[in-house]
Amino acid sequence: MTARKKPPSAKQVATKAASTVATKHRATRPKRATQRAVTLPPPAVARDFSRRLRTWFRRHGRDLPWRRTRDPYRILVSELMLQQTQVSRVVDFYHRFLDRFPTIHHLAESPQEHVLEAWAGLGYYARARNLHALARHVTRDGDGALPCDPGELRALPGVGAYTAGAVASFAFEARAELVDTNVARVLARVFAPRRNPKRPRDLAQLWRIAEAVLPARGNTAWTHNQAIMELGALVCTARVRHCARCPVQRVCATRQAERAAETAAR
Repeated sequence: MTARKKPPSAKQVATKAASTVATKHRATRPKRATQRAVTLPPPAVARDFSRRLRTWFRRHGRDLPWRRTRDPYRILVSELMLQQTQVSRVVDFYHRFLDRFPTIHHLAESPQEHVLEAWAGLGYYARARNLHALARHVTRDGDGALPCDPGELRALPGVGAYTAGAVASFAFEARAELVDTNVARVLARVFAPRRNPKRPRDLAQLWRIAEAVLPARGNTAWTHNQAIMELGALVCTARVRHCARCPVQRVCATRQAERAAETAAR
């Protein structure tokens, strides 16, 4: 004769009921929308995009002093000065600063108050403090040479992903992608109109696009990076898109969508 099963206790009944309710809630709760990875441009489109950019830049790029040098120190100075500051304001400060501190050793050996004095008028003085700290770091722990690897550059005081890529590309002609405000805007409009560069997840996707469209050769990548920054500064600006003057309008998703809408409205 088999033993009769004991009826479940009140606690067991309550636990099972709670579990059932929780399961039903999970089943009926709307799933959180997942963000799809951005579609990278095909290699042929990437090559065409870069070729058009570089051709335009050779004709229309501005003659800026930091584009005439491959000195890592001078390029670093220009990149830090250009953060949140207009090019037209930076040029004079750039020359005066380098006249006073012509090498990274001169900068490292100077008191911080002298560096801040030379920086006066540019604002955002944390940039000057970081630059001074960086100079002392590389001259104290080495011979004053800046590394060419973006990862090593990022380990230096005040150097983020963009600045590391800029120094690696513009000083050493390394194949290094870079994304600043101008570049992010251009890439979003051309290849990913639904992406918002101000959202970290979307910005990360734009970095992937930047790497995908970057030419393989370092010297060509130098021109490409200068060109896409220049396009964002002069043509594909935050306030106005001068699409009629844009060299990449034929591959621009935003422009193509506008043309399709114009055609449909006729």
